[in-house]
Amino acid sequence: MLSKPEIDAAAARLVAAEKTRVQTGLLSLLHPAMTMDDAYAVQAAYVAQRHAEGRRTIGWKIGLTSKAMQYALNIATPDSGVLLDDMMFENGATIAADRFIEPRIEAELAFVLKAPLQGPGVSVTDVMNATDYILPALEILDTRILRADPDTGKARTIVDTISDNAANAGIVTGGRAMRPDSFDPRWAGAIVMRNAEVEETGLGAGVLNQPARGVAWLANRLSQYAQRIEAGQIVLSGSFIRPIETRHGDTILADFGPLGTVGCFFA
Repeated sequence: MLSKPEIDAAAARLVAAEKTRVQTGLLSLLHPAMTMDDAYAVQAAYVAQRHAEGRRTIGWKIGLTSKAMQYALNIATPDSGVLLDDMMFENGATIAADRFIEPRIEAELAFVLKAPLQGPGVSVTDVMNATDYILPALEILDTRILRADPDTGKARTIVDTISDNAANAGIVTGGRAMRPDSFDPRWAGAIVMRNAEVEETGLGAGVLNQPARGVAWLANRLSQYAQRIEAGQIVLSGSFIRPIETRHGDTILADFGPLGTVGCFFA
């Protein structure tokens, strides 16, 4: 396991990369024996350093929920990250050109809770009962850690991704808030366009066959660390499209049909 000084140093590198928009090297190269527990410890230290700067936690994100992404990284489990208050953007927001390093977009459903969820043993039914409403959302991904080492060509691994707050950087919510018993999240779909051209489409069922299942997984994982999802927090349940690369001047719009639209502009 990594020592506390090593964990704190890795977290400081992530904070510095975010502020300077200069990516840091792969932690998996620096610490070849690094485990997923080490990676979550680095993530927690990164969040703690952001809290010390005055930020606050508003929720969670779940990633790697699709089979395609799990196969690509040779894992069989999702991962998770923390949403901070400065990551929230309004529907239609303009994203400043100097805000992110290499932003990408994913489409997903955001669960807003009215009651806490604490594992172990949280089920899909528990999630639906604890949910106040569900919103269409875009997640903005960014990479504070390099995607690949320029010298060796080695790609980032799951420990890099988890350490990097599961690549989370922003969230845009919009559309129409829906009660969890008013529609089937498995059949909630999105058509995602970049500059009016369709880039990706998908259905909620692509997220573990039920987006609420990801939220249950998160609650049960957090219980291992004496944590829970709090009432009022928002949970990004996992993307059902592949990430879309964004460029300066791109307008992203996701049409969720009956749930409405959500979008943003990258200056």
